[in-house]
Amino acid sequence: MPHDLLLRDVRPMGGPATDLLIHHGRIVELGQGLDAPGVPVEAGKGAILLPGLVEAHTHLDKNLLGLPWQPNSAGPSIQDMIDNERRLKRQVDMQPERQSARQIVLSIANGSTHIRSHIDVDTDHGLWGIEGVMASRERYRDAIDVELVVFPQSGLLKRPGTVELMDEALKLGAEVVGGIDPCTMDQDPKGHLDTVFGLAQRHGRPVDIHLHEPAELGLFSMGLIVERCRALGMAGKVTISHAFCLGMNDWLAVGRMLDTLASAGIALMTTAPAGWPAPPVKRAHAAGITICSGSDGIRDLWHPYGNADMLDRARQLGLRNGLDKDEEVALALQICTQGGARVMALEGYGLEPGCLADLVLVEARNLPETVVLCPPRQLVVKGGKVVARDGHALCEAP
Repeated sequence: MPHDLLLRDVRPMGGPATDLLIHHGRIVELGQGLDAPGVPVEAGKGAILLPGLVEAHTHLDKNLLGLPWQPNSAGPSIQDMIDNERRLKRQVDMQPERQSARQIVLSIANGSTHIRSHIDVDTDHGLWGIEGVMASRERYRDAIDVELVVFPQSGLLKRPGTVELMDEALKLGAEVVGGIDPCTMDQDPKGHLDTVFGLAQRHGRPVDIHLHEPAELGLFSMGLIVERCRALGMAGKVTISHAFCLGMNDWLAVGRMLDTLASAGIALMTTAPAGWPAPPVKRAHAAGITICSGSDGIRDLWHPYGNADMLDRARQLGLRNGLDKDEEVALALQICTQGGARVMALEGYGLEPGCLADLVLVEARNLPETVVLCPPRQLVVKGGKVVARDGHALCEAP
């Protein structure tokens, strides 16, 4: 439900102090000394005003928040991690509805107003994850928007019945078609990508593909994705997540592919991972590619780390990519706000009159300090409604 609110003495993107008036959930006016009789008032106290943070890549269905500590037993390869997780999900009581609710509330407290989450669909667990996370997003719909990617993590073609489950999940209301490692997962890159893009065309949905494949193999898969994106007129509707191959030590090959992705209108998602190659953020940005980021898995059966804080993720992007100058630190923040908003095609995102009032207040002197210090969120506003205060969500998790 849209709300009215007046924020006093805030500094949009670290600029001059102003007041900001929200009416029916949208920003209607900025200026000093605004008057709005009867409208609730929040004192900004000179805090920096940001658009809501965008968590553009996570896995809400499989965190271990609030559960007993689970020693990590995954093997070293991606396939080992996938198999280990699929085997242990029910043993560790990883209920998707409860676990996704816990992560959603944590994200709200940390200032995210939008989430794109990949949800596993496989023949062992069916639509368990999709149905559970759909229930959670309905529960918290007034505090955050959640978009679901139907994700065949355990394989698409090698597990007969998965395509039909993905089709059903899209009919239920999942918004994005996912895919994973066309060569190494199904060992049928043409079949895998034809199926993914076929589902996207049939349902009128965008595509977001996990691509862990390294070096030349990953570039080969990337080229196949580009071909389909161009042939189907899907510029601006395709995201490649992780894209480890763009971290290979071949300056010319990576540069050519970055230019190709930019011309095809394909976005990249990077988490600034530790221990894996990663796309060069400055080069990708200079090429004109839209870049977003996310927490990926949080305290799950793959890794024990994660805090659902997109300011902290911006800091990790800066550290991994050598973003040290003020304008470069601002790029890291842009990736975790505007970049994610563009990838998710968010309508009315921003701080201008007419934009949706999805906002975050942070106590800091400037934008670089906001990223470097990651202070608690002073206030989080969704559609004009205060949903978190002083680092704590105003809704409860199970």
